[in-house]
Order: sequence, then structure tokens, then C-alpha cells
Amino acid sequence: MNCEVCQLKELEVEHFEIREVLRCILHTIFFHRALGLVRPKDIDLELFEITYVQCGDMELERKIDEKIDQFIDKVEKHPNKKNQICLSFYEVKNKQATWFSNKVERLHWEQWYINLNVTQNPKGHSGKSHLPKVEVNPGDTAAEARRARRTALECSLRDILFQIIRFVNEKRDHVPPIPNLDGVSFPYEITISSSSDSAFGMDMFKRMLQTGHPTMLS
Repeated sequence: MNCEVCQLKELEVEHFEIREVLRCILHTIFFHRALGLVRPKDIDLELFEITYVQCGDMELERKIDEKIDQFIDKVEKHPNKKNQICLSFYEVKNKQATWFSNKVERLHWEQWYINLNVTQNPKGHSGKSHLPKVEVNPGDTAAEARRARRTALECSLRDILFQIIRFVNEKRDHVPPIPNLDGVSFPYEITISSSSDSAFGMDMFKRMLQTGHPTMLS
């Protein structure tokens, strides 16, 4: 089965920025992969001049927040490592039953890789930030640097949102028929890994398999 992979641009974020950044990216992907009628809800980011759209589904919001909590917990336990979230959409296929079980197979048709490099500045609040717009006094080079970094991150986050939109507009043939399921989303799973995990390396291996084996020299 054809599985399309979108490797999103890596972002360098501080600890207190993780939650807003991940909510923005994940909800944007889900909105563009929503099923049927949704109740769009505009969300203004507190840290950036960016508005994104959620599907308006409480259960989906809860599951996303749970995964973000797990991600933040992993960052705190394993600092100084690049971290990755993979959002996979899949179809469910019933495999041939055996004497012992009726196996269900997940056939992935789309995977999104969100890559964050969390800088180890003094840890901020992981929820709502208490650092609003940066006020810069003349000659305050530290504040100017913070503002420049925040501006660069905002531009990069905008680039990712446009990257998502381009991908969903250009890649359509692999999307399966809409299943007869409750909920606003195709079946999905969210996995978390860091650069030190074996799973991180396995993701690269799996992507190689999805794009075919390399040509062997004779």
C-alpha cells in the first residue's frame, strides 16, 4: 500500500513553547484530514501572531493534549536530544483468522513527522506562557536577541503550516475511501521518539522500505 510521508521542517523551540507549537501543527493536520462535517474553531496563539483551526471535537483535543503531555515528559527526562512526533493515519484490515486469534492489520497510508529541537534554556511553564510580546529597550541586546529568535520561530511555524497545506493539496491519490466510523478523523496513532531511541533510527529504516530498496551493485 502506498504510504505518503511528510517530513516537516525542524523547529528549535524553548520548553515553554512546546505545547502551543505542537497543538498548532497537530490540529492543523487533523483539520485537513477531517471527515464529514466539523465545527471549525479558530485558535489564536498566545506566543505568536498566528491563528489556526481546530475541528471542534473535544475527544480529539483531549487525545492530542495527552500526547503532548507525554512528549513534554520525555523532553524533561531526556534533555539535549532532538525529539520527534509521528502522526500516522491508517486503514484497518482483518487478516485471515487463525485458531487463536482474529488478527487486525494496520495499513498506514500517510505519516507526518514533526521534528523539535528543544533548547535547554531555564525551563519555563509548559502550558500558557508568562512571556508575552518582548519589549525591547534601546541597547538591550539580550531582549533584541530574544525578539529575533521569536520572530524567526514564528516564520518557521508559518512555513510549516503552508507545508501542510501544500502537501494535502498535492497528495490526494493515496487517501482511502472515507470509513464508516464515528469521529472526525481517520484512524490514527501518534508516536514519540528522540534521537537516542532505537525507534528514531527505525523510522528512517521504515521510510527507506516505503520508498523501495536501494539498487544493489553487481
